[in-house]
Amino acid sequence: MTSIDVIENKIAALEKYLAILAGYQAHTQEEIVSDTDRRGACERYLYLATQTAVDLAEAMVSFKQLRKPTSLRESFAILAENGLISQSLTDKMVKMVGFRNALAHDYEAIDYAIVYDVLQNKLADIKEFKEAIAGHL
Repeated sequence: MTSIDVIENKIAALEKYLAILAGYQAHTQEEIVSDTDRRGACERYLYLATQTAVDLAEAMVSFKQLRKPTSLRESFAILAENGLISQSLTDKMVKMVGFRNALAHDYEAIDYAIVYDVLQNKLADIKEFKEAIAGHL
């Protein structure tokens, strides 16, 4: 079983990654795409934020001693089934898992319009998830 310390550490890591990513939101898509360091940093921190959200979901499932997920996406569904997050938030986080998978596995085929959209518009979903979980500790 996962301890509350593990969950709190995941929440702290998410806060750190979201704060770093907030600094990149001031840049245009072109500024990010044309600068390899900036582009790489955005990709990496977006990956870390999404992976940490997945880890947080799995940790909460374990902490609450819920049924074991069979996929990354299922952890969010299990949390929704047990009233820990809403179905609409589950749907958003499942999409984030798909985005995380694209970052992790589609090295040369990353669509930077999607990356920029996530940077500008979807970090709020991760923050909402973090806050929902923190509210159940």
